[in-house]
Amino acid sequence: MNSQNLYKTLDDFIKYLYDKRSGSEATADSYYRDISRFIAYMEENDISSFKKVDKNVIFDYIDVLRSGKISRGKISNSTYARNLSALRSFYRYLCERNIVDDNPFLQFRKVHVEKHLPDVLTFDQIERILDSFDLDDPLDLRNRTIVETIYACGLRISECCDLKLKNIDLNENVLRVIGKGNKERMVPFYPRLNELIRLYLDEYYPLYAKDDFEYLFVSTRGGKVSPRSVQLMLEDTRVKAGIPVDIHPHMLRHSFATHMLDNGADLRSVQELLGHQNLSTTQLYTHLTYDRLKKAVDDAHPHSKE
Repeated sequence: MNSQNLYKTLDDFIKYLYDKRSGSEATADSYYRDISRFIAYMEENDISSFKKVDKNVIFDYIDVLRSGKISRGKISNSTYARNLSALRSFYRYLCERNIVDDNPFLQFRKVHVEKHLPDVLTFDQIERILDSFDLDDPLDLRNRTIVETIYACGLRISECCDLKLKNIDLNENVLRVIGKGNKERMVPFYPRLNELIRLYLDEYYPLYAKDDFEYLFVSTRGGKVSPRSVQLMLEDTRVKAGIPVDIHPHMLRHSFATHMLDNGADLRSVQELLGHQNLSTTQLYTHLTYDRLKKAVDDAHPHSKE
C-alpha cells in the first residue's frame, strides 16, 4: 500500500464518519489530523501498510508523540487520549473492511482524563451579545437568529447548521433535532424565538435561498451555513458586544444548560433537551452551578470572611 493509498483509506474513513453521523464535524476534523500524523510517522519509518503496525510500532509512536517532536510541544493527557481514540476507531474500521486482521490499539488502555467544568456566559453577557445585532440589517438578522437558536435550544453547532425547514414547527414552537448517532429529539423553544425566525424567513431568507433549498440557515452564497463561519461570526460579535473572553459556539450550549438548572429545571429534563446519552455528562453542569453558588456565598456572605 503506497502513501497515496494510505491517505485514500483515511479519506474513506472520514467519509464513513460523516455518512454514519458518528460525532460532530469537529470530531471528524480532529480525527483526520491525528490519523494523518500517524500516517506521516509510518512513512518516515518505511511502514508501508496498516497491517505492519504492531504493539512495538505503537509504543515507539506514543513515545515520539508524547515527547512533542511531531506536535507543537508536549501534549496533554486529553490530547493523547483523543489520539488513541482516533486510531482505535480507525483500526476498528479497517478490521470491519478486512484491510487489517486485528486492532493493535485495543491493547492500550484508555487514559483517564479529568473532566473540566465547561465555560459558560452569564445571562447578562448573552443578552449583550443578542442586543448587539441590528435587526434592520439582513445579515445581522440572520446571525442573531443563529445565535439565539443555539442558546434557546441548547444545540450543538452542527445541529444548528443542519436544521431543515421541515424540522421546525412554528405553530407548536418546537424543533426536531437530529443529534449524535442520528438520534432524534424534540426541543421546545420560547415565543420570542418564534417571532425572530419568522422575521428572518420574511426578510433574509428570500434574498439568498433558492426555491428548493431545504436548510433553515443559508449563507450569502446560497449554501448551508458552515460551523466555521458561525464560529468566526461569534468571535466578531463578542468583540462588538464588549465581552472580554473568547467565545465558541459550544459555550452557548453550555450556557443554556447552566441557566436552565440555575432557574429550577430538573436534571433529567436538561439531559433530554441536550440529547445526552448519559446523565453523568449533564451532571457536570450541576457542579458548575454549585461552584457558582458557593463563590457567591464566599464573596457576599458577611460571615464567610471569618
